[in-house]
Amino acid sequence: MDGKLVDSWQLTGDMMQTQQLSKNDLARTVAVRILLAIPALLAIFFLPAGTWDYWEAWAYLLILLIPMSFVLLYLLRNSPQLLERRMRMREKEAEQSRIVAISILYYLLVFMLPGLDKRFGWSETPVALVVAAQAIVLLSYGLVFLVFRENSYASRVVEVEEQQTVIDSGPYAVVRHPMYVGVILMFVFSPLALGSYWAMLPALLIVPLLMARIRNEEVVLLRDLPGYEAYTQRVKYRLLPGVW
Repeated sequence: MDGKLVDSWQLTGDMMQTQQLSKNDLARTVAVRILLAIPALLAIFFLPAGTWDYWEAWAYLLILLIPMSFVLLYLLRNSPQLLERRMRMREKEAEQSRIVAISILYYLLVFMLPGLDKRFGWSETPVALVVAAQAIVLLSYGLVFLVFRENSYASRVVEVEEQQTVIDSGPYAVVRHPMYVGVILMFVFSPLALGSYWAMLPALLIVPLLMARIRNEEVVLLRDLPGYEAYTQRVKYRLLPGVW
């Protein structure tokens, strides 16, 4: 069964680079990836902890998976083209491929260190702080959803498609890369949401990594997306108004 799931993941990934999937194929791809993701997440959170008695991780999984399920259903019904773009994995730019490879290490550290922290008792995080961080993670996912509603070209990989236009409404009227704002908030507060202070260290390193991704992404957008240069003159800041 696992071999078939992996083959399906790889096959649909290759197909999505070259052609549009039907809704049934897209739904099947989403289902396969969820089936693979859930046991992977359980292993990442609970194997380092060495216990199932880890309420912070259970709450985090609910915060992650329940909204994600509703968003996937919404996209499948209302914007299957965007959902297809979000399923793509293969970067076209060499620099982006390197950044993604490095980011995997950071993401693993962010999500595995809290389990080790739980096992060895390195942090004593107040419940109120954990709950507040979980609320921020949920709100950050809400920001990402607003981006999805505004921009149907918000692909997972850095690319410009034919007939793509510049989006300058909604959150894009405030900063040029609002989805990365949501991603940064999500990952920076995830360690606290999982009850760990120590995992904040690799989480904060995600910020310069995403800044490097944005710099390269803007090279591609300025090169390939008509009107993007004018947009950068209207909306000055990439992530944080008044700063960068």
